[in-house]
Amino acid sequence: MVFLYLKGMKIIATNLGNSTTVIWRGREIQTGIYKYPVAGPLRLEKEDVAKDTVIDRKHHGGEFKACYLFSSDYYGDWKAKYPHLDWDWGMFGENLTVSHMDENQLFVGAIYKVGSAKVQITEPRQPCHKLGIRFGDQKVIKEFIDYGHPGTYVRILEEGLVRTGDEMLLEKSAPNSLSVAQYNQLVNSRDKDLELVRLAVDNDSIREKKRKVLKKLLK
Repeated sequence: MVFLYLKGMKIIATNLGNSTTVIWRGREIQTGIYKYPVAGPLRLEKEDVAKDTVIDRKHHGGEFKACYLFSSDYYGDWKAKYPHLDWDWGMFGENLTVSHMDENQLFVGAIYKVGSAKVQITEPRQPCHKLGIRFGDQKVIKEFIDYGHPGTYVRILEEGLVRTGDEMLLEKSAPNSLSVAQYNQLVNSRDKDLELVRLAVDNDSIREKKRKVLKKLLK
C-alpha cells in the first residue's frame, strides 16, 4: 500500500510556557497553556520538552504526548474568529508550530527526523477547558473539535534539539493508513466507524489502553 505524505513541513516557531495562575470556576488553578516563542532550540525528551511547564500529568506529557505540534496554516482562520486576542505562535499550547502540516496526510505511527530528534506521530490533541481559558471563551472547545485540524502529539524515539527552520523529514512510513484526522474523527464521533476502529486497534503506535477500549467495539 502506498501512502502520500506531506512535503516541506518546517518548524516556524519553538514555544515554551511557564506556570500561569488563572481563575477557573471561582478558584485559582495553574496551567501551562500559555506558551510563547523562544529564540533558542527546544530539547525534546522522552517524557516532555525540556524547560516546558506541564501541570496536568494525567492528560499531558508522558511517552505518547511528549511534545505537541500544531500547524501554522490554520492560524488565519482562528484569527478571523477571535480577532481581539493577542496573537502569537504557541496560541494553541503547541511546543512546535509547523508549516504545511495537514492532519489528513499525517499518519499515526509515521516516524520523522526533525533537527537532531526522531519523533513518531501518536494522537490528535483533545481540547479541554484550558484552551477555553486562553481564548477567553469555552465555546472554542467545540469549535476546535468541529474544525478538524487538532494538531498532533508525538513520541520521542531519539532525544534531540529542534530549531526554527528545521524540516520534518519522513524516515519511516506508518504501519497502516490511519491518518491523524481520521483518528480525531473516531475519538469524537458517537457512531464509530468500525473500519477506523480496526485500523486503530491494529496500530501499535497508539497507546495500549486506548486500543483495548476500542477493541471492545469490535465484539
